[in-house]
Amino acid sequence: MRRAHSGFSIWRALAWLLASLAALVLLVQLWFLGHVLYWVHENPRSTSFMDARFEALRKKRPQAKIVHAWVPYSSISVHLKRAIIAAEDARFIDHEGFDWDGIERAMDKNQRKGKLVAGGSTITQQLAKNLFLSGERSWLRKGQEAIIAAMLEGVMKKRRIFEIYLNVVEWGDDVFGAEAAAARYFGVHASQLSPEQAARLAAMLPRPRFYQRNRDSQYLARYSSTILARMPQVKVP
Repeated sequence: MRRAHSGFSIWRALAWLLASLAALVLLVQLWFLGHVLYWVHENPRSTSFMDARFEALRKKRPQAKIVHAWVPYSSISVHLKRAIIAAEDARFIDHEGFDWDGIERAMDKNQRKGKLVAGGSTITQQLAKNLFLSGERSWLRKGQEAIIAAMLEGVMKKRRIFEIYLNVVEWGDDVFGAEAAAARYFGVHASQLSPEQAARLAAMLPRPRFYQRNRDSQYLARYSSTILARMPQVKVP
């Protein structure tokens, strides 16, 4: 009887532990969802990724500052919108947060490399990561990214998702958002970017800090030309 009672107690403790973990996971997801709902109409003042970059910069340069200025969607050049969709997520208008063909290609690449080196992330997934998560590559982080991306697509219109993305994406060590990037690299407002300038900024996005230091890269020039050629066919929200 004692052995049976002991076994029952272990299972009851295990069930309580699992229920507690499930409740904790649910609370975390509700916390994410609460922020997403708030940002349907309010603009994020900062992001998790921005805060992490600022902390890293302050360790190197105590006086470092993040350059960031929010501008409304209508004040961002349509050329930049087209360039970024052409470069980062050609099916942004049509998918519901996930590009399954892109994910399949990324999984094939990861299998060949034997580790997580590519994620096939859409603009929505990139925004989910920037808003809430770290830059580490792990399956756990990708899973949470997917959940947040589904939340974003569920409560926000494409135009709003893209507006937030354009205002918080990294364009260098201390440069975030289209307005700051346009001023830093071309001395203009985001609304004034030409097609060529927009293509150049879009080409920087996969490695913005590297291209901030290597603006004369031949690859950057070639990739900019490729994006420029794709832009006329791109539809924007």
